[in-house]
Amino acid sequence: MRIAIGDFARMTHLSIKALRHYHDVGVLVPAAIDPSSGYRFYRTDQVPVAQVVRRFRDLGMPLEDIKAVLRAADPAVRTDIIVAHLNRMQLQLSQIQGAVASLQALLDGPPPPIPVEHRTVPAVAALAIAQRVTMANLELWWAEAFDELHATVRAAGVTAGVGGGLYPGELFEVEVADVVAFLPVASPVSTRSRARMIEIPAAELAVAVHHGPFADLDRTYAAVGTHVGERELGVDGPIREYYLVTAADTPDEFQHRIEVCWPIFQTAAS
Repeated sequence: MRIAIGDFARMTHLSIKALRHYHDVGVLVPAAIDPSSGYRFYRTDQVPVAQVVRRFRDLGMPLEDIKAVLRAADPAVRTDIIVAHLNRMQLQLSQIQGAVASLQALLDGPPPPIPVEHRTVPAVAALAIAQRVTMANLELWWAEAFDELHATVRAAGVTAGVGGGLYPGELFEVEVADVVAFLPVASPVSTRSRARMIEIPAAELAVAVHHGPFADLDRTYAAVGTHVGERELGVDGPIREYYLVTAADTPDEFQHRIEVCWPIFQTAAS
């Protein structure tokens, strides 16, 4: 049975505009098109497909992923695509909850001062993943990069130190930069993956420890930046973060600990 596009829209709660777009991108192709008028017709057995498409769109799934799900012959492939999207949604939900809690804390009053210390760190050999990353994708990239680094180190049977990241000023200024995630290692690690051995250079740093959710990390950055700016100690170089306690250690974000390290030049008076 052929169904006119208007009736199909009413049956599926997908607008005619949306149905035309889904046709154009190959997500939901009409069963027939009138050659003279270009009018689109659908079949009744396309209704369940349209309902699936609408629900995926309600969940924010990109059209390319929806198309891949609908075309996948292997159920495992479909499941992988869906699970990956649900994981992204869970991460977004966590970020929203963290942002709400952070805003509430700001409205409740000024936070206690965050102590800042100066530290000299030596150069170290590290297994690292370097990639150009946008600010929007940073948290997901970070999680995947450290999962890969830790798996590579475990497979090599090598002792690793506290993981860290290098974040150029460009990331904060234009929201895209070459970011480095690294694990200091006691001996070189050979790998065929994107991870490579590099040297993390020695540095003089102003350091503050961030306690709690990632959503509040800007507070600690502000504390370190203020300390450095008031003393005119800043030098060029990436901000460093060292991950003392992360989700790999505990799911409780309020137990997480990150060292925020701002490059400085050391003086006798500082």
